[in-house]
Amino acid sequence: MNKPLFLASLLLCSGLAGCMTTPPSATTGDSNTEDQLKLPTWQQGESWLYTFVTPQFGEDTARLVVAEVDEEEQLYYLGISNEREAQRHAVINHNPFLGRVTMQGLSVFENGEAQPVFQFPWSSESDWTFTLLGQTWDASVQSIKNGVVSVVATSSDGHTLTYQFDTDVGFISSFVWSDDEDVEQLNMVLTQHKFGYTGDVFFYRARDLLDQTYTGSDTDLYDSFIDSGHPDGSEWDVLVWYIDASIAQGGSGALVMKDHLGASPLTRTWGSNAQERGALGTIPSVSGEYGVTVSLRGQSSMLHFKVAGAVTFQWTL
Repeated sequence: MNKPLFLASLLLCSGLAGCMTTPPSATTGDSNTEDQLKLPTWQQGESWLYTFVTPQFGEDTARLVVAEVDEEEQLYYLGISNEREAQRHAVINHNPFLGRVTMQGLSVFENGEAQPVFQFPWSSESDWTFTLLGQTWDASVQSIKNGVVSVVATSSDGHTLTYQFDTDVGFISSFVWSDDEDVEQLNMVLTQHKFGYTGDVFFYRARDLLDQTYTGSDTDLYDSFIDSGHPDGSEWDVLVWYIDASIAQGGSGALVMKDHLGASPLTRTWGSNAQERGALGTIPSVSGEYGVTVSLRGQSSMLHFKVAGAVTFQWTL
């Protein structure tokens, strides 16, 4: 080949993929850049739409929204677009990621303490401990691939958390909580990530006041609780209640809750073979003692009754 023809061929080859002999770029489909593994920064109005599945309520969808960015306290306030979902979280911890989230680590709060559910910067050798959903978890990173971090955590009670953090969206893409019998208690799957949410956002900051399961008895059952206990010493805005009742064939049931003024803000009656699954609602908070009277007839009759005090937050973006 003469020299002019060789130079022309070399110039043409330099513009074609695969013609050069230099090694391929280190950025491949399975790579994870340093920026991907760093702590993300959220923006007000940023949102993640999830499908939720729980045994109590089946399948539902709700959008988590960054409602407020508090630079002074170094906190994000993560609310939800559905007020009913905010109430469910208040009384049954339906969604552990609602509420305050630290800017330094995206730690969520349980019993007033920030819990490091995530570890930044992500590393394939990370092992750590946190408390969530009433249990202490030992967590470890199983893999980091294409910017998706897979984590498995186990508790001493035999429960398992498996979740993935998607660095492209700056939050979890899936979260599954299974109990010691391998029954899924919560399954969250991300379906959409957006910016610029407009509308109302809700959060109920709550604390359990009563959580009891009653079974059939020949006598009435009595309970009580004190409407107090807000972390900063103020009063609750509302009480959120939850009922899961099942009455035996030929049985009956009744529930009466009274405040210290003698008013009955919540009453229920059930007949033979009746069921009321996953019911919830709110009543005004009246500081002081509440009394609960439960009547359940029928050996297999059952009532799960919960009450939580809540401070309500609402933002309009």
